[in-house]
Amino acid sequence: MKILLTGGSGFLGKNICGYFNRACEHYRPEPHEDVPYQVVPLSSKVYDLRDSHACRKALDYFEPDVIVHAAGSVGGILANRENPGKFMYENLAMGMNMIERTRQYAEKYDHKPIKFIMLGTVCAYPKFTPVPFQESELWNGYPEETNAPYGIAKKALMKMGETYHEQYGMNIVNLIPVNMYGPYDHFNLTSSHVIPALILKFYNAMKNGEREVSVWGTGEASREFLYAEDCAKAIHCAIERNVGPEPINVGTGSEIKIKDLVVEIAEQMGYEGDIIWQTDKPDGQPRRCLDTTKARELLQFEADTDLQTGLKHTIEWFLREKQK
Repeated sequence: MKILLTGGSGFLGKNICGYFNRACEHYRPEPHEDVPYQVVPLSSKVYDLRDSHACRKALDYFEPDVIVHAAGSVGGILANRENPGKFMYENLAMGMNMIERTRQYAEKYDHKPIKFIMLGTVCAYPKFTPVPFQESELWNGYPEETNAPYGIAKKALMKMGETYHEQYGMNIVNLIPVNMYGPYDHFNLTSSHVIPALILKFYNAMKNGEREVSVWGTGEASREFLYAEDCAKAIHCAIERNVGPEPINVGTGSEIKIKDLVVEIAEQMGYEGDIIWQTDKPDGQPRRCLDTTKARELLQFEADTDLQTGLKHTIEWFLREKQK
């Protein structure tokens, strides 16, 4: 089975590649058999998915059985505030082009059905969604303002997938992962999500002998976090099972306040200084925690990695990279 992975050189893409490579390592095919999964990672340096023709060329060249659309333009609160138009356009363009070109490809080679795994985002949910978030609440309000352009773009693509299933019979699965973290994440103070940004802040403070670390917001907002390898497992489940295009939450079903997350990361890294809360900065959405009932029922998926263990693996990977 050939899996065409968009965003293959990104954070999630690298974790997906690693997951499926390890799955194949434990498989011993007969002499006439191939390994069960061949992942082809696409990089934007070679195939710019904002260009519809690049999407067509990739499909014609690789002839995939499955497409996992993990490409995206996204960042933390600051990056979202500074790039609303960029994130809106690029996410819409990449997803729209891939879905339409997949439809055209399937029409051209009607003997070769393709499964399309669309990765949405928890940012698509309304700002004041009842907790835990249920998929039925997806369209019942406007997203949190700092995430709205990215969230709306992804939500529109999920709906596009549903309509293409309805009109053209495309085999599309819509997954909604919660905030992810893990090895290969982007550790940058201006564009990173909260976990890699905190890890880098504490690392820099300890390296420079600083006794204070400033953190945006009040710390009272809560978030749910999914270890990236667990998201790859959910994708694996979606590939192997026959499910429709209705959105499916992918997460752990548990949340943590940001202030408690900050303390956990500080303790794991050995930081003993003070934490200063910048209460004039935004918290973002007040709470995020998913109802994962559908994932258990339809995908037979449950996350394997608790937050403490996932943070330990992520911090260890980050420190190894710094030593290179």
